[in-house]
Amino acid sequence: MRTAISIGGPASGRNDDWADEVTYVREADRLGVDDVWSAEAWGQDAVVPLAYLAAVTDRIRLCTGIMQISARVPSMTAMTALTLAAVSSGRFVLGLGVSGPQVVEGLNGVPFAKPLGRLREHVDIVRLAFAGEKITYDGEHHRLPLPGGEGKALRLSQPANTSIPIYLATLGPLALRYTGATADGWVGTSFVPEAADVLLRPMREGAAAAGRAADAVDVQVGGSVAFGDRAALLDRHRAGIAFPVGAMGSEKNNFYRDAYVRAGFGEACAEVASLWLAGRRDEAIRRVPDEMVAATTFLGSEDDVRARIRAYRDAGVGTLRILPDGRDVTERIDTLGRMLDLVREVAAEPSTSPAAS
Repeated sequence: MRTAISIGGPASGRNDDWADEVTYVREADRLGVDDVWSAEAWGQDAVVPLAYLAAVTDRIRLCTGIMQISARVPSMTAMTALTLAAVSSGRFVLGLGVSGPQVVEGLNGVPFAKPLGRLREHVDIVRLAFAGEKITYDGEHHRLPLPGGEGKALRLSQPANTSIPIYLATLGPLALRYTGATADGWVGTSFVPEAADVLLRPMREGAAAAGRAADAVDVQVGGSVAFGDRAALLDRHRAGIAFPVGAMGSEKNNFYRDAYVRAGFGEACAEVASLWLAGRRDEAIRRVPDEMVAATTFLGSEDDVRARIRAYRDAGVGTLRILPDGRDVTERIDTLGRMLDLVREVAAEPSTSPAAS
């Protein structure tokens, strides 16, 4: 089982945090973590941190988790990806996603409608650019060159590079099928191992329809990690569930919430979302049930955490994304190291699950 960490996110961007983030990633690189994902919401962008980290790390892959397709035209996505692959000696992974309506329409000022169609076209054009082809495209959302103007079909002047992996952050059934059919990996969220088929079956179906192997897509999911009193930790991590259920989307469109609903937490999601959208956030957090927190995190004793790692392994997860808890960077690194030891221990065990066979 591979491992990954994440940096950035909605609360990122404070000047005094960056030095700690660099220390954290460099130590993760030394400890053998495979990937680092740079988040992009409404804080730091996903790209600049990776360009810096390319110069101060040795082996860890540098991944955008995710670049919002609404924030860039596809040709700029491709130019950025090719550049990062070059400056990182081939360690770059392009993670793409549609984000949600509040960010897409409220921050980026473009329509959110038909997100899967926009994602398909974005990926198509990026792949044309990666292949060194002239970029011509006649889609519903992108037409290149622009008809009736003075532009002409261009190819990027950077050398072609078709080896850059493309990972997609998707959650809806049709988008998951598309991921299975075309992507190198899946940047997953709202994942419950005991209900893994809700999200993994559409990907497997998409892969089969495209003539790909069932395990063609690297499944990357995980959650928060903390060691200690389990009851207290469950209570402390309720907010990590309430936020995506209540805030990451609109009342009408929230892919995170929808995935949890399909995993069997419909009643809890409805209550949490209603309270959050009404401005009663503290109450919304309190209403997240223990079972929902426990299913999506790694909290408690080492035995508790081992059991959750096994659940993810047996569900078919190839790469475990680790979010270590801690009051400062030293505690986060200590928790990360302890977790990595447990992951390697569990990975060495035989698995009797259908997903592992």
